[in-house]
Amino acid sequence: MKTINVVAAVIRDEDKVLATARGYGEYKGWWEFPGGKIESGETPKEALVREIQEELDIRIEINEYITTVEYDYPQFHLSMQCYFCNRLSGNLTLKEAESSRWLSKEKLNSVKWLPADMILLDYIRVFLEKRC
Repeated sequence: MKTINVVAAVIRDEDKVLATARGYGEYKGWWEFPGGKIESGETPKEALVREIQEELDIRIEINEYITTVEYDYPQFHLSMQCYFCNRLSGNLTLKEAESSRWLSKEKLNSVKWLPADMILLDYIRVFLEKRC
């Protein structure tokens, strides 16, 4: 099975995190943490900064590694390195997603998450509980 290596940003704003709804493909309308594929020659952090700039038109600061999610979709294996991030500058502009929401820990289950992204929810709840 083919492995796809990606990165994901859990972008925080006080007690909320940013979720985006996919605007394309088989999982159109499902929710995820923004990010994308790691290109040849890039470190995961370089890829994440580039992907967020391309997808959301903002600059981020990567704060803390969360985990690497390993998930088998029917057509491929996903290896997703996930990081907590903060927005440094820019106005959020959705270039690929069809929608976005800032979700508190109480609202994390209010959207239909992609299966791999669901694995992150418990990590995020624990983190937000420590901060509040």
